[in-house]
Amino acid sequence: MTPDSLAVLHAACFTTPRPWSTSEFEAILASRGAFLETSTNGALVGRVIAGEAELLTVAVYPEARGKGEGRALVAAFLDRAAAMGAETAFLEVAADNTAALYLYLCAGFSESGRRAGYYKAPNGQSLDAVVMSRIL
Repeated sequence: MTPDSLAVLHAACFTTPRPWSTSEFEAILASRGAFLETSTNGALVGRVIAGEAELLTVAVYPEARGKGEGRALVAAFLDRAAAMGAETAFLEVAADNTAALYLYLCAGFSESGRRAGYYKAPNGQSLDAVVMSRIL
């Protein structure tokens, strides 16, 4: 997937947090330790730095959800992060994103903290970020 196609995918999947632009995908993918995992209808961006992996974003087109692509992308992230030397993985997810929370719990993540009011919804409402982690 190109940064352009990643931005299109992200726009189809997110309002909170706001979708990333092509230039944001270009910048993160060019950064140290960053990597991309893709599937037929989705993508995941992660990075590994100093023994820690961060799942930066995962997106699957809405019409393709519930068929295991998100689960496969997260599994690929965990495998790749471990192969790159990460010992722990982290992520942040909007507290109202129940599908993603369930996905991450099933992948072995647990809540390790919260960031109050971290996200702003399009209607101006503040949403907490749930910080999750797991040992690799």
